[in-house]
Amino acid sequence: QVQLVESGGGLVQTGGSLRLSCAASGRTFDNYNMGWFRQAPGKEREFVASISWSDSSTYYLNSVKGRFTISKDNAENTVYLQMNSLQPKDTAVYYCAARFVRAGIWPYWGRGTQVTVSS
Repeated sequence: QVQLVESGGGLVQTGGSLRLSCAASGRTFDNYNMGWFRQAPGKEREFVASISWSDSSTYYLNSVKGRFTISKDNAENTVYLQMNSLQPKDTAVYYCAARFVRAGIWPYWGRGTQVTVSS
């Protein structure tokens, strides 16, 4: 049973930084992609970033490129999202997700962690 547990959210001022963590367990993730998504109030959930567990290739939402960095720690089975230069528009619940590399959907999700950026 795959389990994803996010942590690290909180309240930060505009221009500040936060680092989100996603602790993954329940299987080996060698052939998986790990992703971060977010959902703001009244909006649909959107993709933020992803990383391949096998080759560490990354993808980002255009609006976070240069500000957010996704990374992983193989030994700790943990994925991180370093968020710098945060803006009020980044306010959302951030979710960690996992999928098999050739899957079209993301079947595994964490419960989310709230990020609030004050102006």
